[in-house]
Amino acid sequence: MPNYVTAGIGALVLGLVLGPLLIPRLRKLNFGQYIRSDGPQRHLSKSGTPTMGGLLFLIILPAVQVISRNTDLRSLMVLLAVIGFGLIGMTDDLLKFRHRQSEGLSPGQKMAAQIVFSLIFVTLVYGLTGVREVTLPVSGRVLRLGLWYIPVMMFVMVGTVNAVNLTDGVDGLAAGVTFIVALAYVLLFRAWNLDGLTRFAGALAGVCLGFLLYNLHPARLFMGDTGAFCLGGAVGALAVLSDTAALLPLLGAVYVLEAGSDILQVAYFKWTRGRRLFRMAPLHHHFELKGWSEERIAVVFWLVSALAAVLFLWIEIKL
Repeated sequence: MPNYVTAGIGALVLGLVLGPLLIPRLRKLNFGQYIRSDGPQRHLSKSGTPTMGGLLFLIILPAVQVISRNTDLRSLMVLLAVIGFGLIGMTDDLLKFRHRQSEGLSPGQKMAAQIVFSLIFVTLVYGLTGVREVTLPVSGRVLRLGLWYIPVMMFVMVGTVNAVNLTDGVDGLAAGVTFIVALAYVLLFRAWNLDGLTRFAGALAGVCLGFLLYNLHPARLFMGDTGAFCLGGAVGALAVLSDTAALLPLLGAVYVLEAGSDILQVAYFKWTRGRRLFRMAPLHHHFELKGWSEERIAVVFWLVSALAAVLFLWIEIKL
């Protein structure tokens, strides 16, 4: 059995084992979700659902890395991104529970923490891996960025983490989309013979699939910022370390739509002094207010992600 399949199955099995142990523990600690009052009203019924389920990612991905003896430098760098961003998200979640509200770290604090860690991470990538260029899709042109590589890739990392976090707003949405993204990377890295990254992407796909079993509507467990930041860090790092960052907006099309709708909503609201472009942002909330069920939103967005992944693979493998 290929190593990446073993890693994926291992992550899935660990999720099946640890999930039932984690959910009652989170309930006992009163780590329940605080629902924002300005969101869709039907979400208020989710108040108290255990969150910080992203702890599964923080536990399982390092465990699979150790068990599979994956010592590949680039995969270890991806794991560093998962842990680093995951700890930022966990701090935010813990402060929410401490303050008993839906806000933990302030937006400025979260952004500052992400920028600082991204600077550390990308500087390490620059110094340790020798990856210092960006390949443009289709044309295959290589941009040698020199030191500009650091701020450009910092933008990729911070943008990806926040886009994944915005996507996490409907049961099963973020985990399902990230499963598809991870699966696309498994196929790409396998075609490119990148064994270490293939195994990590396989483990990421497996842990997302395992988490989905608890997160499908009606969700019994939310990932919280802990999980969203872990997944965003993983996807961003995989893109940076495989030189596919230029095409990440295509592979992560749903992330881009979610983040873009939020940015456009704020800009339009300020420009028109109070008018809204969408009924609510991010985009999944717009469809909720149009009457779509959470299941329908998740499935449609998964399909969009799958189509984007097929096009991404066609472009990258053809190159």
